[in-house]
Amino acid sequence: MRILGAVLAGGRSRRFGSDKVLAVLEGRPLIAHAIEALAAHANTVVSCGRDWPGLASLPDNPAGGHGPLAGLNAALRHAAENGFDMVLCAPIDVYPLPGALALLLGESPAVLRTQWAVGHWPAALGPALDLHLASGALSIRSWLQASEARLIDDAHLGLRNINFVKDLPVPLAPGE
Repeated sequence: MRILGAVLAGGRSRRFGSDKVLAVLEGRPLIAHAIEALAAHANTVVSCGRDWPGLASLPDNPAGGHGPLAGLNAALRHAAENGFDMVLCAPIDVYPLPGALALLLGESPAVLRTQWAVGHWPAALGPALDLHLASGALSIRSWLQASEARLIDDAHLGLRNINFVKDLPVPLAPGE
């Protein structure tokens, strides 16, 4: 099975107050953590909604503030056009991802119960997501229902959604 990793990086960072993609966590930008986690499970990783050095960049589809579904839609189209079977996607602002992504792998659509933008999707769902978005439905919740995505329990993982600067984990002092 060929898996395309898709970093959902097209957000505007309004709540964060600065470019969240570049926010530093453990000495690296947030996007680097998402790329590394996806690369462990994917044949190729792309950036959706943002240019990033070393990655193919896919513009959100449709463009213009349609949220993570527009990034997922771009990734599903790219996957289908390039011989990938599945898309494993994650936004840059969920941390830590490595243990979470392995839980999603399988043949059917699946997302984390508390972090719906972290998901695993058959590339064949691209046309269905096109229609869903064209109908005006922009919420992830509505797409989860339409696609019959499985909700995978992630309560034990201690995931953080980094929406504000204060949500970044405080670095440990040397020797702690």
